[in-house]
Amino acid sequence: MIIFSELSLRRGGRELLSDTHFKIHPAQKVGVTGANGTGKSSLFALIRGVLHQDNGDFSVPPAWVIAYVAQETPATTLSALDYVLCGDQEYMTLQQALITAEGAHLGELHAQLEAIDGYTTESRAATLLHGLGFKTDQINDPVTCFSGGWRMRLNLAQALMCRSDLLLLDEPTNHLDLDAVIWLQEWLIRYTGTLLLISHDREFLDAVIKHVAHIEHGKLTLYSGNYSAFEHLRGEKLAQQQSAYERQQREREHMQKYVDRFRAQATKAKQAQSRLKALERMEEISPAHIDSPFHFQFFEPKKLPDRLITVEEAAIGYGDKTIVEQIDFTLIPQQRIGLIGPNGAGKSTFIKLLANELQCQRGEISFAQDFHLGYFAQHQLEQLDFDQTPLEHLQELDRKASEQALRNYLGGFNFRGERIDEAIAPFSGGEKARLVLALLIYQRPNVLLLDEPTNHLDLEMRHALSRALQDFSGAMVIVSHDRHLLKTVTDELIIVDDKAVIPFQGDLDDYAQWLKDKNKLAEAIAADPIENKTMSRKAQRQHDAVQRKKLQPLKRNVDKLEKQLDRLTQQQGQLEKILSDPEIYQEQHKLLLKKTLREKSEVDKVLEDVEMQWMEMSEDYEQKMAGI
Repeated sequence: MIIFSELSLRRGGRELLSDTHFKIHPAQKVGVTGANGTGKSSLFALIRGVLHQDNGDFSVPPAWVIAYVAQETPATTLSALDYVLCGDQEYMTLQQALITAEGAHLGELHAQLEAIDGYTTESRAATLLHGLGFKTDQINDPVTCFSGGWRMRLNLAQALMCRSDLLLLDEPTNHLDLDAVIWLQEWLIRYTGTLLLISHDREFLDAVIKHVAHIEHGKLTLYSGNYSAFEHLRGEKLAQQQSAYERQQREREHMQKYVDRFRAQATKAKQAQSRLKALERMEEISPAHIDSPFHFQFFEPKKLPDRLITVEEAAIGYGDKTIVEQIDFTLIPQQRIGLIGPNGAGKSTFIKLLANELQCQRGEISFAQDFHLGYFAQHQLEQLDFDQTPLEHLQELDRKASEQALRNYLGGFNFRGERIDEAIAPFSGGEKARLVLALLIYQRPNVLLLDEPTNHLDLEMRHALSRALQDFSGAMVIVSHDRHLLKTVTDELIIVDDKAVIPFQGDLDDYAQWLKDKNKLAEAIAADPIENKTMSRKAQRQHDAVQRKKLQPLKRNVDKLEKQLDRLTQQQGQLEKILSDPEIYQEQHKLLLKKTLREKSEVDKVLEDVEMQWMEMSEDYEQKMAGI
């Protein structure tokens, strides 16, 4: 087991831990929590032997193999698969020995390889890569061809590949999308070694860990149970502070009044529903956040047009490659959409279309006259002026506001004291993300497009952002791997998959099952494409829905032609009725007869053409529907 006894740890003259006592038993899964800067990563460095305690004792069983995620990736020409295989040192050592082995020693090495199940090692590495989002045709690409985020996934896969007794994971979900987070969660649940996990993802922690080691005020306290259980216990302690407790009660009363007042009004129903969701959890979790340094809210938009964004029969992509097609989408006030879908399906591409950063290949997109966008994406962190201070960034947005008012506003995002007047170049990723959010919120948008807004944010800031979003009266579309944010903020899910954008019928748990079904189907077809063509019922229903969505434009054209056909047939009948009257053939009606005959000829020709188009399109539509 891991033992800490009377341990003290300092960094840069600051005491992070003092007089710490606790034990972690084999196979325990422990979440390490605490505010930024309290010493979580330093604790990991101590366990790895990079740091040493200042006082007290610390021990890990000497035979234990410790795995962790490297922060740097070497510029190697190794393939992604070979790079991940390097995580299994025992396997790599045997493979190296086999190259030069002869005779009886060769047989002995093969026996050792079989004993560690080494003949399935490459398959295990490929499974890890697939689970973390790598496509089959990517696993043999050299490491150097992958971007920074994907290299971090490679480092994670290499750590998981290790036959470890102790696994240290520091924010492993930061560079993952929702699909990969769900996969990693299942992998860690099955992991048989001891796990220490630093994460700001509440749902992820709740699913994986059974204990919490919380660092606060230089003390580390070990709690039994998952993160929600810990938060409840800590909340009870903090709620004993009477003033804070009364503040919580006033906040609950305010929210309940809002719900009671607006839940029956159609224009406010979704916002009231989101507050009701928060209210259901608030009694349990709010006390644990009453000492949060983050206190902010969205300003009311100046105007809220009825239709903010309209997309009609659009196709989007890059160059000649189409990523998503046949998009029909309307965004109206109060809509709270969570955008989900497999990695690479086009979620971020769709967000870029809505943000007017990408043009349609076909179709069109229109924005309301008073459309005012608030767009958050990771690349915007790099667009900040690193030589400017947080205050200077805000002053550029509002020259008329008083400096004190701007300082008070930034204080709600925990930019206080000297930090407000420091250039942001050395700021952490979390601080830069907070600043981008502060600037975005200050501009009073009526549409929010948030692409992974919680990356680098700690639990307190995520909680504050969730609460602020619940009060937002505009429309929002969110892509996030933080399921707690999606569950507490969004009211509907839209899935991007198989080149289509359609509503998802279900919740995030249903989506996790849908992913499993989809992956199992892909694996089955790859293993035996002849015998495994039958989809599971759920996967089939989802697939059929996507196909029907694709056929909607064709169906609209069929219906349009059918209406035109009816109109022309009616017009033809009226002309025939006129021509059946003997009076029209009298000399005095000669001009009317000529005009009617000409119109009848034109209508007959158009009717014939439309009827032919209608028959061809109807047949095409029926054949395609029959194949679904």
